[in-house]
Amino acid sequence: MQDLIILAHVPTDSVNLGFLPAAKALGLNVVLLSDHADAHRKHFNQACLPAYPAEIVACDVFNPLAVIDALSARASAPAALFSNSDHLQTSTAVAADYFGLPHKDWHVTYRAKNKAQMREHLKEEGLDPLWFGLACGPQDLDRLADDVLYPCIVKPREGVASQQVTLAATEDELRAQCAAIWQSQSGAPLLLEEYIPGPLYTLETLGDGERLCVLGGFQVSLSPPPYFVELEARWGTGLTAQQEAQVVRMIERFGIGFGACHTEFVLSPTGPRLIEINYRNIGDYREFLLQDTLDIPLFETVLRLYLGQPLPDLKPAQNAALIRYFTASEEGRLAASPSAFRAGSDGVQWHYQPLREQGEQIRLSNSNKDYLGVLRGTGSDAHSLAAAMDRVSAGLAWEIAA
Repeated sequence: MQDLIILAHVPTDSVNLGFLPAAKALGLNVVLLSDHADAHRKHFNQACLPAYPAEIVACDVFNPLAVIDALSARASAPAALFSNSDHLQTSTAVAADYFGLPHKDWHVTYRAKNKAQMREHLKEEGLDPLWFGLACGPQDLDRLADDVLYPCIVKPREGVASQQVTLAATEDELRAQCAAIWQSQSGAPLLLEEYIPGPLYTLETLGDGERLCVLGGFQVSLSPPPYFVELEARWGTGLTAQQEAQVVRMIERFGIGFGACHTEFVLSPTGPRLIEINYRNIGDYREFLLQDTLDIPLFETVLRLYLGQPLPDLKPAQNAALIRYFTASEEGRLAASPSAFRAGSDGVQWHYQPLREQGEQIRLSNSNKDYLGVLRGTGSDAHSLAAAMDRVSAGLAWEIAA
């Protein structure tokens, strides 16, 4: 049996409920490397999951040399190296390159994760002349003060899940927002960039290094500024073929070509403008919604690429799909919440998944980490699906005690 090496940071359902069952279906022996090995062991000991890794190995997965050392000590060479973590794409790519396995270009994974490098590369390639600056302390704000364009986005250079992402309308707001982050994370690199108004979209792609396939995309609804919490995503962008082709050309010139990629962009009056390139499979349970609505074995298809197999001809079904996130509005102890359930009627199927346990203490972060639960649904038409999701949503309630 061939070994599939998965690099992971903390336990996630994308791996546990998505890629592990897919690896099992492909007959692969999964070895999980993690810097939180004990947390993974505890998770798998407690959870009732459809698949488990054959082995969990403690490793500094952020260090590609440590990954190479850990794998070199094993009796057999790996058949594939994979990670769906934002943080670990570069480590995975470097280690896979060392062992001569299919991999992403580590230069591309690095500049996709490092948002300042992403902006610099886009500027050098003439793809997007958006203003940006990097600040690691008040002295950098002083240096950039005359150049900042307001309103201005503040975000961690290597952040995820909209954590600590805010909109500053004035210099005072900018300094206050940066100071709040530096108070707990002194010297944290913050990317300041021009705000692009307009509706937010995503583009989901798969590639085998030779051919890039567009699976489709979502229209995303956000919370009101100054924060950017994703509240809902509706399958289907409604973009013209020319607009979609513009986005594809931009990410291909950026270097995207192998594996899954989740690209976020705004449709401005001048055309698509890139927000982020997340060089991995989409997350926040939209990966499961994507598989349901496309009616393809998404997780298996991704893993086959890392085994060196070509991208198959994908002709996904174009069903309606909608996902809705329910966020905490106050801090406290979660005293009551809905349990997980699946149901359906009149051609619409929906699934609710709680993301916090009763008794858990809620601390607001004004990010995607504030989700209490997620409702996803599919159907034959968008109108019926939206109506069903509204009915189900109205019956969900949470109680947060002080």
